[in-house]
Amino acid sequence: MTQSRLLRMDNVGIVVQSLDAAVAFFTELGLTLEGRGSVAGEWAGRVTGLGDQHVEIAMMVTPDGHSRLELSRFAHPPVVADHRTAPVNALGYLRAMFAVSDLDDTLARLAPHGAQLVGEVVRYENAYRLCYLRGPEGILIGLAEPLADGR
Repeated sequence: MTQSRLLRMDNVGIVVQSLDAAVAFFTELGLTLEGRGSVAGEWAGRVTGLGDQHVEIAMMVTPDGHSRLELSRFAHPPVVADHRTAPVNALGYLRAMFAVSDLDDTLARLAPHGAQLVGEVVRYENAYRLCYLRGPEGILIGLAEPLADGR
């Protein structure tokens, strides 16, 4: 008997109030809207444990095509918890990290979409410039700019 194995990670999901604002933010970051639609009905609620539900979903894909971000807005049932202002050391899922070619340019482009640094941009050895930021609705993401040695 062969043992089952993990094939890949398909996506990370983030629940938002404004799907349009989140799509605009992640589009500016460099992801592409792969598709948008609704998932509704009792069958979907059997997967999530929420019963009868109606969710609007936007699937975003990274430029390399390997990673996806699923943005969801629940029309029904209503949202029951809010983790948007949780500090970086809170338990549970907190952020996704994205590699960018130019951190300063990325921050400048995201600012009009509500992006705010959590701390500051730091350099980790000769490997990366890093930061955490909050986007629309307090979504926490990390950005990493790979550095050439000695730069």
